[in-house]
Amino acid sequence: MGVRAPLTITEVTSLRFPVCGAEGSPAPAERLLGKTSRMMPAVGLLRIDHVGVAVPDLDAALAFYAETFGLHAVHQETNEEQGVREAMLAVGPDGSGPRVQLLAPMSPDSAIAKFLDRSGPGLQQLAYTVADVAATSAALRARGLRLLYDEPRRGTAGSLINFVHPKDAGGVLVELVQPA
Repeated sequence: MGVRAPLTITEVTSLRFPVCGAEGSPAPAERLLGKTSRMMPAVGLLRIDHVGVAVPDLDAALAFYAETFGLHAVHQETNEEQGVREAMLAVGPDGSGPRVQLLAPMSPDSAIAKFLDRSGPGLQQLAYTVADVAATSAALRARGLRLLYDEPRRGTAGSLINFVHPKDAGGVLVELVQPA
């Protein structure tokens, strides 16, 4: 019996998975969500893109992450639509992997300010890279998940983004990122 080579990203993202378990019982995710389903298109997650961290002061957080962990900012911007100042920090010597995103509110009514008021500073989101955020959003909606936006919006560095509602993702705000 031979060993099969690992699947490529193209092979994985083109797969269709049944969502019923053995003998018609719901799959684990469906038991968790209390939903049943049929054959579904692949969602198309490619990799972890970044982890978002809500901070009250971007400049202080940048200094902390640089001095404490040796991380450096590879991108900074103000996103008026999202109401945040943000920075993407590289991890590791080549900085090619997933990033840490620092998010600071621009106003007290922004989503990040509300998060900070409710939860304090800390992990705010987990983001995945996708090839097509609209297709991924449609595949997740077909599974019964709620997304925050009807259509993708502009994210960091001109990317397109959408979010899975945390109540539909085990309490985690999941961001979908289609790079520019």
